This record gives sequence, C-alpha cells and structure tokens, in this order.
Amino acid sequence: MRLVTLASVLALGLAAPALAQDKPADQATPTTYDAPIVNNKGETIGKIALRDGANTLVMRLTIQAGGLPPGWHGIHFHAVGSCADTDKFQESKAHVNHDNAKHGLLNPEGPDEGDLPNVYANADGSVNAEVSSDTPLTGEGGLKDNDGSALIIHANEDDHATQPIGNAGARIACAVIK
Repeated sequence: MRLVTLASVLALGLAAPALAQDKPADQATPTTYDAPIVNNKGETIGKIALRDGANTLVMRLTIQAGGLPPGWHGIHFHAVGSCADTDKFQESKAHVNHDNAKHGLLNPEGPDEGDLPNVYANADGSVNAEVSSDTPLTGEGGLKDNDGSALIIHANEDDHATQPIGNAGARIACAVIK
C-alpha cells in the first residue's frame, strides 16, 4: 500500500506542471476614438468610432435618419484633419497615401491608404456600418499624426478603380480624426 501511495504522489508531482495552465497575458483593451460626422451645412449627422488593434483598424460608422441620400457612398481617409470648409471639405486635402499608390481597392497598383469599402445609406438616409483598414490610428503613418486626418463621405459610390477618387463625386460629409 505504501508503494502505491508513493507511486501516486510521484506521478502527481510529475504531472502537475503539465496540468498547470498559464494565465493568458492581460491584453490591453483597444481605446475607442469617437468623432462627430458633419454635413455640408455643418450639422452633426452621425459619428465614427475607431479602434486600433494589433493588425487592423476597425471603424463603426453611424448616421442618423435623413443624414445621407439613400444608396451607396464612397468613403475615404483624407490626409488633413479639417472639416472647417463645410461647403466642399477641401481642407482635408487628398487621400492618406504615404506610399504613393494608385486609388482603388480593385486597382492592381493600389489601394492607397485612404481607400475604404463603400457604405450603403438606407431609404431613410441612415447608415450602420463597420469597416476595417490596414491604416493605423496611431503610430507611424497613423491617422492621428501631427495634422490629423478626416473621414470623407462622397455623394456617389466609389468604383474602386478610376483615378483619383473612383467617380465618387462631391464630398458631402466629414469627420475629423485628431
């Protein structure tokens, strides 16, 4: 009996390290950055919520009823965080494009860092969408650099190939990312 007990204790002692589980490392919860979306009249029509993960940025886009014309709309990250000129949002400059790539998610020489999928506005003009991007929020090449960036919403859908903006049309809404 004593031999069985000693063998059991030895077996348990040798197996204990294998049975022990390491606690998962505490992972920092990504910080969410929120910004209002304004239209060409300077009225707030919705918001964006950005989260920067280890490998991708995730953006939620929420626009209230009446915020956009129904249908598809091109959206892009632009190089300067300004929506001050609400009539055309030109102060936001061109797309974020550190690598000088061609515009378009479907372009073999693209996409540029500002390119994003289209979003769809429902019949009532509301949008609830979530998109991801390889463009980081912070760090090298991030949207929150010295002059910030802007999310621009266009009047038409982006064809993801035509230069320079995929025939997306006028800039009709904007959100500052700083």
